[in-house]
Amino acid sequence: MTLKPALSTLADLGQRVSVPSYSRADLSAGIVHVGVGNFHRAHQAHYLHRLFDSGRDHDWAIIGAGIKSFDAAMRGKLKAQDWLTTVVELDPKGFSGMITGSMIGFAEIDAEATIAAMADPAIRIVSLTVTEGGYYIDAKTGSFDASHPDIVADSRTPAAPKTVFGIIVAALDRRRQAGLAPFTVMSCDNLPENGHVARAAVLGLARQMPGDIAAHIAAHVAFPCGMVDCITPATGPREIDLVRDRFGIDDAAPVVCEPFRQWVLEDNFPQGRPALETVGVEFVKDVAPYELMKLRILNGGHAVIAYSSALLGHEFAHDAMADPLIAGFLEKLEFAEMIPTVPEIPGVSLTDYYHKVAERFGNAALGDTIARLCLDGSNRQPKFILPTIAARLEAGQSIDGLALEVALWCRYCAGEREDGSSYTIDDPSAERLRVHGHAARSEPLKFLDMRDIFGSLSDNEIFRAAFAKAVAALWKNGARATLEAYVKG
Repeated sequence: MTLKPALSTLADLGQRVSVPSYSRADLSAGIVHVGVGNFHRAHQAHYLHRLFDSGRDHDWAIIGAGIKSFDAAMRGKLKAQDWLTTVVELDPKGFSGMITGSMIGFAEIDAEATIAAMADPAIRIVSLTVTEGGYYIDAKTGSFDASHPDIVADSRTPAAPKTVFGIIVAALDRRRQAGLAPFTVMSCDNLPENGHVARAAVLGLARQMPGDIAAHIAAHVAFPCGMVDCITPATGPREIDLVRDRFGIDDAAPVVCEPFRQWVLEDNFPQGRPALETVGVEFVKDVAPYELMKLRILNGGHAVIAYSSALLGHEFAHDAMADPLIAGFLEKLEFAEMIPTVPEIPGVSLTDYYHKVAERFGNAALGDTIARLCLDGSNRQPKFILPTIAARLEAGQSIDGLALEVALWCRYCAGEREDGSSYTIDDPSAERLRVHGHAARSEPLKFLDMRDIFGSLSDNEIFRAAFAKAVAALWKNGARATLEAYVKG
């Protein structure tokens, strides 16, 4: 018999998985979190659950929030199960399940309800997972895009915001008028200097508004940076069936994830914070070196295996890592060109970090799809690959392997495998990428005409030559032969 997660079924569920040792009645809210997706529930909510289980800091529970239709759908699913989530860690040595209870409510999908939740004096942190593309960053300049229609609309109607940043500004203004200290804004998105990016978005919008709210935010609101990590596949029928069949739990929105987690946070919380260091979170003065390590070795590594694997027909990341050619390409490129751009971190072995990353990529239990790794390349390449190329060029170092990675993305953007089968390019700029990817078959440098993506690299002669050579080889010789030549060379 299957059981649905609910407060009334916790005792029975405890015979199948671990359940909260704390009483939900003892929890009170200290955090509003915007974007209650899988990653948040596998990561931040999981850390807080473990903290509460230790008997500490029960006044830091989460109130969920969101502004999109998918937020409404998630709210409906979680409300029906008393805001509980089943989290299954897919350890190849043995799966483990738990019911997490660190969320105790979810604001209505309405701007005023969300503003009111954030303005509650008990709330001391507002956290975000709104995806890398959700911060209104101008692709050409890398800065906040104050001209975006959504931002312009919020600046004109600050009392009825449509964006999360408009809601945050309105809530901060309401707290100020009530004489309350501002909450800390904590980005949990996978972005370099995510705290600075969040500050630029909130402050950038506030500066378009009348009054002195921008000055108040600039002077009094903290935006700590953080590095987050936990591979968390999307939930589909496979994951729902796994949770039901393995644990007998009929969860409408379960989360499956790897057993590895990492969270490194800048310790900048003027209104206080939960004692997350007691459950493994690392608090440091400067997160940047850890961010760079992850962005270049792990996120960059995902890009390295993504497009090569898609062209060779691999469906899952673990299939790719079982292919000696893909694994060899990843290892050579990481050690030859990517890891050397990461500064040393005291007490951290970059070599050990890479080998842990490769092990995680090869976790067959995750079922992490190559399609997921390929999505949103127009946003991810400028963050995870192109800065590494720029750094090596500036240092006068070779970029042949990195140019091949970009060429593989270009070849992928043509939308067809070497066997003639096609696939969907999941990217906001999909049609433009497809057009430029096709054009690159005869004129490789056409792909670099997308200057909003490539910036000054479009004009770098060393990169242009290496990229054009790699693209030509891929179309002439095929992906496998081109990769073999690089790995053996």
